[in-house]
Amino acid sequence: MKTLLILLLVLAVLFLLLLLLLRPDPSARKKMAPFVGRRYAHRGLHCAQDGIPENSLPAFRRAVEAGYGIELDLHLTTDGQLVVFHDDTLDRVCGVTGRVDEKSYAELQQLRLLGTEERIPLFSEVLDIVAGKIPMIVEVKYQKNYPALCEKMMSQLRTGTYTHLLVWKIDRISRNLLDFAEMYQELKDLGVTFVSKNEQFDTSTAMGEAMLKIILVFAELERNMTSERVAATMISRASNGQWNGGRIPYGYDYDPEEQTFSFNSDEYNIAHLIHDKYEELRSLVYLARYLNEHGYRTRAGNDWSPVSLDIILRSVFYCGDYQYNRLKEGDRQRPKDKSEWITVKDHHPAIVSRGQKERILALLESNRRLKSFRKSGKSKYTHIFSGLLICGNCGQPMTSSISTVKKTTGRRYSLYFCPTHRKSKLWCTGKSTSDPIIGEFVFNYILNMLNAQKAFSPETSIQELEQQLLSGDTFSPVAAIAPDGLQDLFHTLRTGTVKGEVFGKDVKIKTDSEPPLQLSKLKKEKIRLERAIDRLNKLFLYSEKAMSESEYLTQKIQLSDSLEEVEDKLAFLASEDSLQQSITDDEFISKASNFILSQKLTDRNYVSFQSLSATVSPEVLDSFLSSIIDNIVFKDGAVHSITFRNGLSHTFIYKEKPEV
Repeated sequence: MKTLLILLLVLAVLFLLLLLLLRPDPSARKKMAPFVGRRYAHRGLHCAQDGIPENSLPAFRRAVEAGYGIELDLHLTTDGQLVVFHDDTLDRVCGVTGRVDEKSYAELQQLRLLGTEERIPLFSEVLDIVAGKIPMIVEVKYQKNYPALCEKMMSQLRTGTYTHLLVWKIDRISRNLLDFAEMYQELKDLGVTFVSKNEQFDTSTAMGEAMLKIILVFAELERNMTSERVAATMISRASNGQWNGGRIPYGYDYDPEEQTFSFNSDEYNIAHLIHDKYEELRSLVYLARYLNEHGYRTRAGNDWSPVSLDIILRSVFYCGDYQYNRLKEGDRQRPKDKSEWITVKDHHPAIVSRGQKERILALLESNRRLKSFRKSGKSKYTHIFSGLLICGNCGQPMTSSISTVKKTTGRRYSLYFCPTHRKSKLWCTGKSTSDPIIGEFVFNYILNMLNAQKAFSPETSIQELEQQLLSGDTFSPVAAIAPDGLQDLFHTLRTGTVKGEVFGKDVKIKTDSEPPLQLSKLKKEKIRLERAIDRLNKLFLYSEKAMSESEYLTQKIQLSDSLEEVEDKLAFLASEDSLQQSITDDEFISKASNFILSQKLTDRNYVSFQSLSATVSPEVLDSFLSSIIDNIVFKDGAVHSITFRNGLSHTFIYKEKPEV
């Protein structure tokens, strides 16, 4: 009984506290005093009869001269300019179709307001007219790039342009408690008064701030509960074979009315080729290079990248299965536990057989494990060339082991074997090799490339370049370098360009600061698109305004296309392998030069692997090689080819052995 009384007392106190917090804000009138008792010109003091259209500079100038306050609306153009315009679309005022936020400022300047000679003004132009003479109410219009628009407005607040921030409801500005708390503290530091139309409480008091945070807690709870309901509904739809929208897989078309998939006539053969060629080449880098060199392009018309190909090859959609709820929210590169996956078999026509897809997935996993093994640290010894060597006879990655102690040097080196040859000499005739054999060749070739780069001039011929690359006794058995690879390097040194860049055409990484900046922008864009898809899902499933499934899928496809493009780029930037694959030739030479310089080897014309490995740890050598080399093909007891991370691939043609 005593416990019950205490509980009732606590509840009573909490109820009284809630009533206290919900009392009208006594300072509300004081906060809004600068805006009260004044007439306002909505969209400026415009008059169609006088040829002064709404939201024009003459309309705002007339309002200032008459002592009127101004109400106006803002939009953000595609090139980041704040313009003054009321409607979301241009139809009514400018007589053309399209949204304001889908146009650049230059495009908007070509339009006229209501048949006059007046143009859509910049917000900065209006501010110059107002110059603090009258109060101004600025409405931030909700649009596709709303987060970017809000960020733009926050930058304006930081300049002291505004005195008040008025919102219709707190959860319209933020439903995340931590995000809002950070923003609210900044507003206080800037001296900007925060006012909510529907929640009247005094944020100048500790009690008022507490109430504000309580409201945000419940707003965040509501959002999370709604998200859970949406997720459950989507899983139910997927379980019944209904497509929940997203980027239409390459090689397919989708009919939203019939809710069926069919083959895309332009992409079907390429999608099939991607699967077949990967089984043949066994390398994403090789596959991307093959497709790009033969003129095959993505749906957007860009070059293929290893990341985009990896997504296609891993998708079971191509063998007719629809899979949903496979990737984690907020980290779409990491899969969920398989028990959470929704898989619908034979959902649509297949491009490849299930057997072929299983072989490809096994090969991708094998290559992944091979690369990760080099970084796993499970081995007691660091095998410098582990994960790089490929048997040129059968195409299998070579395995490594440690040799016995050499009596001459007292050291142990890594040995490399073809696993197929080990099983049966009849299946593969590939020979074994060791660190000294491979190392002598590879490091001296890198040194020759550096020296050739330093000595290169406009007068250098391709024949002279080849002589420089093959200088030294190490390369005496080599007759020549295959023309394609030699020509690529010659072209690179002469022009300073790389064929087949990672993101689109003629894109180069210019500075060390650019990739982190690009990464930050992409992360922000990813968050924006994910929120947009989340809102669209809620609108389709729970909004009172009916939205057809066709409309929903069309909008979701557009957003998902953008999201997956951003995720592809993020994966490429975040992935160590992808970063290494995307480096330019200049960066490759810089990486190698820094290494060689650090070891004081650039003043030499020859690298002794025995001396190098005695002074430099195998971990350093391993890290260096893996950062610039994709693979080394070993065939008939010699290095057959070296493929670098920047896409250059050099194949060596050996002299014929004299007959005995």
